[in-house]
Amino acid sequence: MSPLLAVERLMAGYGQARVLHGIDLHVDEREVVVVLGANGAGKTTLMRAISGLLPSTGSIRFAGAEIGSHRPEKVVAAGVSLVPQGRGTFSALTVLENLRIGAAVRRDAAGITADLEHWFDVFPVLNERKAQVAGTLSGGEQQMLAVARALMSRPKLLLCDEISLGLAPKVVADLFAVLGRINAESGTALLLVEQNADLALALANRVYLLEVGRVASTGGADEFRDNDAVRRAYLGY
Repeated sequence: MSPLLAVERLMAGYGQARVLHGIDLHVDEREVVVVLGANGAGKTTLMRAISGLLPSTGSIRFAGAEIGSHRPEKVVAAGVSLVPQGRGTFSALTVLENLRIGAAVRRDAAGITADLEHWFDVFPVLNERKAQVAGTLSGGEQQMLAVARALMSRPKLLLCDEISLGLAPKVVADLFAVLGRINAESGTALLLVEQNADLALALANRVYLLEVGRVASTGGADEFRDNDAVRRAYLGY
């Protein structure tokens, strides 16, 4: 069976500065894959390239179709949605308006209404604040909104770039619990770039380790948890 996402020989960067140097990576249907790496390894560049926010060369295939040259909205329409680093909510719009923007590629009004109700059930605080301007939410609430907004497009693959960054441990644990339920219940595949490697590895099936824009190693989550060098560098023990 072909992978849901297949990235081959991916190169990308900013201006004349190349950051990714031929990345090969894949995510299977319903799989959770985590990308680890030090600051500057190219993790965010990878996520931006896959989601169409950054020009790239090489191949990015999703569900068998090439999406490497697609604009971001076409990538979303194909079934890939990104929760960007730094949350990226539309701060001047309300919670409800942000969620409706997440469903912009859809035309099923009844389904959109049902999904709004669903995510308000999952994140009750968003329901309480649905008329509130997103920029006035707490950091944790904004991250919940960013996750829910990305899921409003009903993606087959959800990309999450450092969703734990700057958040309290309880909020992070709750968000990861939601991601685990999303994967288990709806079968949405996950590609996670995450600084909280311990939590990410607990959720992951497989792991890629990036070093200076290249895949240094890959394997099962258990292999990485059992690797002393990886534990010291990324798990803190």
